[in-house]
Amino acid sequence: MAALAFSGCDSNSKSSSSPQGKTSTVCGTYSGKGCAPSNKRVDLAAPSFSHSIEITNPLFPIGHGRSAVLLGHVDGKPFRTETTVLPGTQTVDWNGRRVPVLISQYMAYLDGRLDEVAIDRYAQADDGSVWYLGEDVFDYRNGAIAITEGTWLAGREGPAAMIMAAHPKLGDVFRPENAIGIVFEEVTVTSVDKTVTGPRGPVAGAILTKELHSDRTTEDKLFAPGYGEFRTSGGGDLEALALEVPTDALPGAPPAELESLSKGANGVLELSRIKEWEAATATIKQMHADWTTLLADDPPPLIATRLTGNLAALTSAVQARKTARTTQKAIDVLQSVLDLELRHRAQPKIDAQRFHLWTQQLRVDAAAQDLAAVTGDVAVLEWIRDRITKRLDPAGRKEIDARLSALRGATDAKNLPAAADHAARLGARLRVLARA
Repeated sequence: MAALAFSGCDSNSKSSSSPQGKTSTVCGTYSGKGCAPSNKRVDLAAPSFSHSIEITNPLFPIGHGRSAVLLGHVDGKPFRTETTVLPGTQTVDWNGRRVPVLISQYMAYLDGRLDEVAIDRYAQADDGSVWYLGEDVFDYRNGAIAITEGTWLAGREGPAAMIMAAHPKLGDVFRPENAIGIVFEEVTVTSVDKTVTGPRGPVAGAILTKELHSDRTTEDKLFAPGYGEFRTSGGGDLEALALEVPTDALPGAPPAELESLSKGANGVLELSRIKEWEAATATIKQMHADWTTLLADDPPPLIATRLTGNLAALTSAVQARKTARTTQKAIDVLQSVLDLELRHRAQPKIDAQRFHLWTQQLRVDAAAQDLAAVTGDVAVLEWIRDRITKRLDPAGRKEIDARLSALRGATDAKNLPAAADHAARLGARLRVLARA
């Protein structure tokens, strides 16, 4: 969509500055109205970046090794996001210097299908505030990139934007996005020193903010120490943090019952394909016993709720001897199991298993003759590949890339049986390479 024109501003504003200059004080709503007065803002001074990739702000802890899962609902459909800090760094040319930034991959799934991917760039200023230096946005429809609206880069479309103040106080105002005509968000801190319920219990020191958008709609956002963005709600939609590592990491290997639950779900997935329903029924019984034991240790509640629902749905599907539904629900259970395993195992290892799980999802979608779903599954695999490259040696990376290319080629040719075959071989090979 073309950039929109904006009228003046009802705050104490000046004219918009160039992308290389200080942050703009022009109100970025469509009407030019509704923004806070400039004297409330704490993001007007240009930041200095001496150690920009050492991000230690507790309310926005984007650092190496971070991985987070958020769950909720959008438009009445299940919503899931995975946020992962990618290996390596980049630099952004802004305000006359090259600023090193960390790269975070945001993947959103709506009703089990890829909905959006964003590649975000973050840096911490010398005062402890965290700044957003741009994002590449890819919105998916029917498995393919449909639009890239919202893509921007500091120094090209606008200035760097403060996404979290160093020590936010009640009434502070800052703009996480301020590329006028492309993206705009203005945040006001409305409450501080809150205690919220996290995946492992109470979390003190959270703040509540109200975020203003270009169309003057607002949504409430909670940020919690050690977690960052914790809960977002507005218009009936909800996105809430379910798990974050390293904050929620636990010592030692996963409990035996969790490993048994994983083996059981994988077993039911394969047993249903060959219609061994009696064996699948016996496996389901053991899975319920495992999950009952795990529930006694109070797993993260959002993940537990989703896993409980999917296990019930899997049980019903096995009882009804419905292969397609059984395979799908087994995959859904496994997704939650991997979320729980993330507390015990390194992020690249879990993402290697997620990669394998999506090859199984592709096989299910190919069997259903759903080309759009298969196309989206390939895209998911291509994005997850970027999270696990450091687990593979150069030869392994080259092999996985070649196998992904063959899978993409089969899908583009609409040859779903071939795509399913490539996916099965790719998943099996990735498991071997990831263990090496």
